[in-house]
Amino acid sequence: MIKIDIKRLIKRISNLTLLSFLLLGCTSNTKKDIKISETETDSIIDVVGTMKTQVYTTAHHTDLKLSKSSGLNFGDFKQPLETEIDVLVDPAKQFQTFMGIGAALTDAAAETFYKLSEENQERFLEAYYSKENGIGYSLGRTIIHSCDFSSGSYTYIEEGDAELKTFNIDHDRQYRLPFTKKAIAAAGGELLMYASPWSPPAFMKTNNNMLQGGKLKPEFYQPWANYYVKFIKAYEEEGIPLWGLTIQNEPMAVQRWESCIYTAEEERDFLKNYLGPTLEKEGLGDKKIIVWDHNRDLLFQRASVILNDPEAAKYVWGTGFHWYEDWKDGIPMFNNVKNVNETFPDKNLIFTEGCNEGYDIAKIEEERLAERYGRAMINDFNNGTVAWTDWNILLDETGGPNHVGNLCFAPAHGDTKTGELTLTYSYYYIGHFSKFIRPGAKRISSVSNSNSLLSTAFVNVDGSIVIVAMNQGDAPLEYGITMNSKTAKISVPGHGIQSIVMSK
Repeated sequence: MIKIDIKRLIKRISNLTLLSFLLLGCTSNTKKDIKISETETDSIIDVVGTMKTQVYTTAHHTDLKLSKSSGLNFGDFKQPLETEIDVLVDPAKQFQTFMGIGAALTDAAAETFYKLSEENQERFLEAYYSKENGIGYSLGRTIIHSCDFSSGSYTYIEEGDAELKTFNIDHDRQYRLPFTKKAIAAAGGELLMYASPWSPPAFMKTNNNMLQGGKLKPEFYQPWANYYVKFIKAYEEEGIPLWGLTIQNEPMAVQRWESCIYTAEEERDFLKNYLGPTLEKEGLGDKKIIVWDHNRDLLFQRASVILNDPEAAKYVWGTGFHWYEDWKDGIPMFNNVKNVNETFPDKNLIFTEGCNEGYDIAKIEEERLAERYGRAMINDFNNGTVAWTDWNILLDETGGPNHVGNLCFAPAHGDTKTGELTLTYSYYYIGHFSKFIRPGAKRISSVSNSNSLLSTAFVNVDGSIVIVAMNQGDAPLEYGITMNSKTAKISVPGHGIQSIVMSK
């Protein structure tokens, strides 16, 4: 419990909404609540007085890449004109608890990593996982046997082995297991990992093929549920704890690569009758189960079918979503994220995959690639998302390897011919969130009065406040940050993003 001297606080607080924050705003929707000490609440109270501010900027067509500049000077609030841009931040208004940001540690990423020079391998690990010298990733996704970003299709059993007697993860020992262990070590020994399957083995499916969709045959529901158990236990025996899993990657997409189709009702029934009970029976009931794991367009429909069934919903930690093919009239369907959050507030939302498709090395630094990340992360967080996962953390100079030619961009590319490593603007844009917003943070109210400037804001467990603002236009923007009746002026370059960090 937090002990508070009410009389002393009342003397120091002029804003009654901030008093409400101190007394009532420290609850969390996860098992581990944020606890802010009296010293840390003092930091929030004095945010425009004694707190230091640091500004970090990344902008295309400049040398600015997470570059630190001088802090802000706050003065008395002055009503902005309609022609002026202002971001109003209210730390007293708190929302979801932030879990982390990370990326998928695929076969493709692992193979590329081991083709880098040793110096660039170390540079890569530090760039992604160091809190001080990198962008501090705290989340990771892995695959259950092969996906398109593998050099070929494979499973962990011999074809036809429904009893899973031949199950082993030897395939992963060459690249993915050691790569994942290095990532965990670089993150300080702890990385929140979850796993996703792309397809059951061919003999378990209606099309007898791991590729091109098909469905899981009903007679193999139980063997397939057992397969998840085997995978989780095998990885944990290797020293890779798994926090959770998704039921199926993209369950409504017939892909030319590994894929498997589930209707909402089929996913619900597989979960409540097979996967959920099997995990509990095997002592894995603490693993967090994520449903859907596909695009924002059908996010609400899938969540409604599964989460409105109490017997299925009791196994569900949250709903996962991607960003592909969810654009309607040129606008991503962020409202569907909001609608799920509002309708099922006791469940979580996690972005499980996104990348820029159609790899072309000549376009690797186009503004649209990095800005897609910034726009999605700001909107997803503002609509209740608790964690955000990029797709491949690293790809080679061709946008692969990928065994079906589905080549894509990644925030980092390694040249397997020269051993060199390139960190793109997308890496730095993601870093504006992952480096400064730390697990356990609470999102706070942050509202821009202009469509020209996107913003989100969080308060960390240590009381520091992080505001992220992004300018998608060509011209620089001057804007104000207003908090507790004080305002500071700042400018962001065209096609730029900033993190404003306020700490004691």
